[in-house]
Amino acid sequence: MANKKNEFYWNNYISAADAACNAADYLLECLRKFDINQINEMLDKMHGFEHGGDTVRHEMDEALAKSFVTPIDREDMAELSQKLDQVTDCIEEVLQEIYVNHIDRITVEAVSFAKKICTCTAKMRDMLTELPNFKKSERIKSLIIDVNTAEGECDELFLQANYDCLKNTDFKSPLEIIAWRSIYSKLEDCADACEHVADTIGIVIMKNT
Repeated sequence: MANKKNEFYWNNYISAADAACNAADYLLECLRKFDINQINEMLDKMHGFEHGGDTVRHEMDEALAKSFVTPIDREDMAELSQKLDQVTDCIEEVLQEIYVNHIDRITVEAVSFAKKICTCTAKMRDMLTELPNFKKSERIKSLIIDVNTAEGECDELFLQANYDCLKNTDFKSPLEIIAWRSIYSKLEDCADACEHVADTIGIVIMKNT
């Protein structure tokens, strides 16, 4: 059983993962029901998730600065907090990239990508739930593998989506192809950010068991 005095840290990580899951779910909703006339409202709501993630990270930073004893190495805890915050940042950047490129319709590939990112963030949250008992949990190791696998599937989606750009007759101009390749890159960044969280947790487990 995790030490109760450390519950703040574990709960903070789960809150950060919640922010990422909410952002990923909302991104999928936006892409599935995309309406260019609602883009400003979408950006505002998404920024709320990103701001929530920032708040959680600042709370962790303040707690680490004041604490004499932490459940794992202080630098590792700070790095994990930063990596979690980056996931939500990357998800927000997808919607921002759609906005700055004046995208008015969403590709099937982008929706598939967003679904996979939802899977990544959900598995990531499960990892954070298991983290307090990482010394005994076998499930957390399996979840790390799951996130790495999902990120690998996103790599395949990224490659295929970029390849298909040149075959997509719906694109109006070379500029639209360039725009979508940039958006796909932002989507891939989301999956990479989730994998970085998983890798950081893997290092924490290795160093503390």
